[in-house]
Amino acid sequence: MQWRNTTDAWGLPAILLHWLVALGLFGLFGLGLWMTGLDYYHPWYRRAPDLHRSIGSLLFLLVLLRLGWRLLNPTPTALPNHLPWEHLAARLVHWLLYLLPLLVMLSGYLISTADGRAVSVFDWFELPALLTGLEQQEEVMGRLHKLLAWGLIGTAAVHTSGALKHHFFDHDTTLTRILGSTKEQP
Repeated sequence: MQWRNTTDAWGLPAILLHWLVALGLFGLFGLGLWMTGLDYYHPWYRRAPDLHRSIGSLLFLLVLLRLGWRLLNPTPTALPNHLPWEHLAARLVHWLLYLLPLLVMLSGYLISTADGRAVSVFDWFELPALLTGLEQQEEVMGRLHKLLAWGLIGTAAVHTSGALKHHFFDHDTTLTRILGSTKEQP
């Protein structure tokens, strides 16, 4: 497998970053849903948000790395059987899948720093509170964080549905390219 992307295939870093970010986003979404239902006396009431913030902070850096890699490398071209509307929809969904995670994580940061305290990332380092004191910052960003997170999961569902449609109905290599294979399907 090649290192850099080509017009025919994704490179190994792009593939690994794609799947690491996807795993992180779905994991954080599940953790977020679970932790918001915990009561004050649950043993994870304080630990789960700390874990959520720490993973989210590192994932923010990973998404930035993924975006940088994407901007510095060619993108595999659309397959000839893709219709113009599919190509346009894919481009829109892909860019939303770069933008929405950043917005979700930024809103999460603004929730966590609303009181002026830094965000501790696994006790390795701290992210300082750079923007505080906005009116109802924690509440507004909390609602926005939830809305953006659901929008991200919905966009990821559209993305996954498109890949599965290409694989099972169109029988093309759209899905297998991000799995690291360029072989034609039967």
